[in-house]
Amino acid sequence: MEAINGVVLKINDIVWGLPLILFILAVGIYLTVRLGVLQIRHLPRALKFMVKNEEGGDGEVTSFGALCTALSATIGTGNIVGVATAVCAGGPGALFWMWIAAFFGMATKYAEGVLAIKYRNVDEKGHVLGGPFYYIEKGMGTKWKWMAKLFAFFGVCVGLFSIGTFTQINGITSAVKNFFDPNDMYMVTIFGKAYSWYVVVAGLLLTVCVALVIIGGLKRIASVTQVIVPFMAITYVVFCLLLLAMNYRQIPSAVIQVVKGAFDPAAVTGGIVGSMMVAMQKGIARGIFSNESGLGSAPIAAAAAKTKEPVRQGLVSMTGTFIDTIIICTMTGLSIVLTGAWKIQGLEGVAVTTAAFQQGLPFSPQIASLILMLCLVFFAFTTILGWDYYSERCLEYLTEGSRRAVSVYRWIYLLAILIGPYMTVSLVWNIADVFNGLMAFPNLIALTALSGVVIKETRNYFQHKNGINLEMERKN
Repeated sequence: MEAINGVVLKINDIVWGLPLILFILAVGIYLTVRLGVLQIRHLPRALKFMVKNEEGGDGEVTSFGALCTALSATIGTGNIVGVATAVCAGGPGALFWMWIAAFFGMATKYAEGVLAIKYRNVDEKGHVLGGPFYYIEKGMGTKWKWMAKLFAFFGVCVGLFSIGTFTQINGITSAVKNFFDPNDMYMVTIFGKAYSWYVVVAGLLLTVCVALVIIGGLKRIASVTQVIVPFMAITYVVFCLLLLAMNYRQIPSAVIQVVKGAFDPAAVTGGIVGSMMVAMQKGIARGIFSNESGLGSAPIAAAAAKTKEPVRQGLVSMTGTFIDTIIICTMTGLSIVLTGAWKIQGLEGVAVTTAAFQQGLPFSPQIASLILMLCLVFFAFTTILGWDYYSERCLEYLTEGSRRAVSVYRWIYLLAILIGPYMTVSLVWNIADVFNGLMAFPNLIALTALSGVVIKETRNYFQHKNGINLEMERKN
């Protein structure tokens, strides 16, 4: 396993090297400038649209349902485990680069939402299919269909081998084991290695629960996530706010560490962490893993929204990055930095965030661990559901709508969930990063090529809205 991890790590360093990091930031900056910093100017309108569904639009689920499906895939272990691994590997400064990636990523996510609605495909039965594969094929032309298929292939791989399965189930079972069996008292040998019985049982139970939901398709996934996503996000934010309130004196120092560590990690970490490049790489990689801006996954869910306005759905999609990274990841990151949990030797993944909760919350360590475990379970469970939907739609595009292929894929997806707990944490996250990066390339190329379409749609929408408002003012 160590040899495999070494190979994957080398590939990861190549994929997530300077070119991709600069590409992601460049696309976000380019769209931000061309859209006139839309993510700030129209954020209030976007938050309003988020909870107010449009009437009379085509699609399969409400705009809020589509957003919750997208958030179900983004709000997951990346918010709890991913932030911890980024801060431990890149120092507190990694959180700053998450913020940078998220700010410009909001413009990227907006563009993805606009193109998803504009180029989606609706068949005679009302079934909707859309996302980067369709805005590449329809927007850029059929000669680019090979790139659309390449994106769809990587999308299936991301769902099956990284974000959708391995990282989520690994995070859940690790949290359950750390809570119920921290001293490895109840062990069983599987694949020649000892595992806690709690890992085995939690993995089996989660696999069954996922199976019961994904068999029902998008509408069942949307109905489940519309309940779980708001509840789990609010619950987690409340406990993080409580932790920050109980340690408010350390917040200014933590923010200074984050900003200073972004440009001079050694000054903050005492040489424990490497260069600014490491902080930037880990922060941006984990930020993209968490909010998926530029990855091309969210527009697959956005395409199913009941709406007639591409710009409206683009604004709704944009709020996903704001909620995921600017709010939730920031809560996690500050909690880890101000409690010093990231400096505890021997801890990795969820254990780092658990230590922060144990030190920062006014509860016993057992209660704090229980709170985080439950949040992580819900976060990861919904991410598994969301990525099953994403990867199924990618497979549907690749197989030209074969329902048989999708049915077979669901069983393979469940099998991946079943074996996920038995993979090492570092290997799981390195695999996730590799497929994330590969998936991002064709989508970022398409966003750049179709940026003119996004600008035109945006201009026409707001000119139309302003014209209506002026007419209403004249009448009044």
